[in-house]
Amino acid sequence: MPTAPTPRDIIATLVAFDTTSALTNLPLIDWVQDFAESHGAAVERVVDETGEKAALWITVGPAEVPGYVLSGHSDVVPVAGQAWTHDPFQLAEVDGRLYGRGTSDMKGFLAVCLALLPEMAAAPLARPLHIALSYDEEVGCLGVRPLIARMRDRGLAPLGCFVGEPTGMEVVTGHKGKHAARVTFRGKACHSALAPSGVNAVEYAARFILHVKQAADALAASGARDPLYDVPHTTGLSSVVHGGTALNIVPDLCSVDFEFRAIGADDAGALARSAIAFATETLATEMAGRDPSCGVEIAPLIDYPGLETAVDSELVTLAKRLAGRNGHAKVSFGTEGGLFQALGDVPAVVIGPGSIARAHKADEFITLAELDACAAFVRRLIADSRAG
Repeated sequence: MPTAPTPRDIIATLVAFDTTSALTNLPLIDWVQDFAESHGAAVERVVDETGEKAALWITVGPAEVPGYVLSGHSDVVPVAGQAWTHDPFQLAEVDGRLYGRGTSDMKGFLAVCLALLPEMAAAPLARPLHIALSYDEEVGCLGVRPLIARMRDRGLAPLGCFVGEPTGMEVVTGHKGKHAARVTFRGKACHSALAPSGVNAVEYAARFILHVKQAADALAASGARDPLYDVPHTTGLSSVVHGGTALNIVPDLCSVDFEFRAIGADDAGALARSAIAFATETLATEMAGRDPSCGVEIAPLIDYPGLETAVDSELVTLAKRLAGRNGHAKVSFGTEGGLFQALGDVPAVVIGPGSIARAHKADEFITLAELDACAAFVRRLIADSRAG
């Protein structure tokens, strides 16, 4: 049996793979699969329709009984335009900090799980431990969906899922759900001197933006509240707008990207669909009434459910015991936990090393102490899953 490298060794290897979401993740997947199989794990690969991305379902222990999932994603966000002090794809260690893209989000967690595979294999385990390694989380939690579908096809019903997003090893029981779309207004161009004869796509887009803003303002003023979130209510906004070509041309095209992020009491999808209905029914009807060639097109962008795990559930109690903590929290950023819960009927908590405040930024880092804390958590989970 080969000697297992440390989490620090493995995170150096993982960071060296540029797994920006726009690129293939197969070199990393090949390395992880070889590593896991060399330490006795059973590995199943789930390839996307392009053949350029893949997810892994790694199992140690008796696969025929329910166990626990350690879940993480392989992709990272781009580094373009960021002023890095260190090469983002070459791990740099300075005063106990490990710098590199994905160190906190979330290759540090994956490195710990992989480094402890030999300990899982040697336990022996009465309940299996699975590592779920997905792709394209950063662009909409896409790659975990076929992985969950494969899990269900196999008849697997895990007892729970620990999603290793960076929480400082705090036990997170909930996160907001998100629904985002692009609304494109197609008007009719003409010379601005003849503006009434055209159909101004930018002005219709502005009315849509105002509609989203008014809905968001109402939620902020009198909507449901959940004090565990840093922003305790559902939010909505328009964030990207493209339209117009010249000052003296009535614009015939304008697109708006918008989103709603909802606490558990609200439905982000329902809020987004209501805004879309305003665009496709009220605004599009008015535009077509002025010229039948005009209208509105909708393109979905991101849609993932929120996570709501009961704080008195067995999984949360277990997570707190393994982490040595009594408290719990909720976060506004999304994770794959809500999909395990919604699509796989698997309860989930989010807990992992590092800080989300460092993610997606230049000089992203994780500390050796944070990796140690995560390793202690996973070792306790191994001990809890042992036979006898």
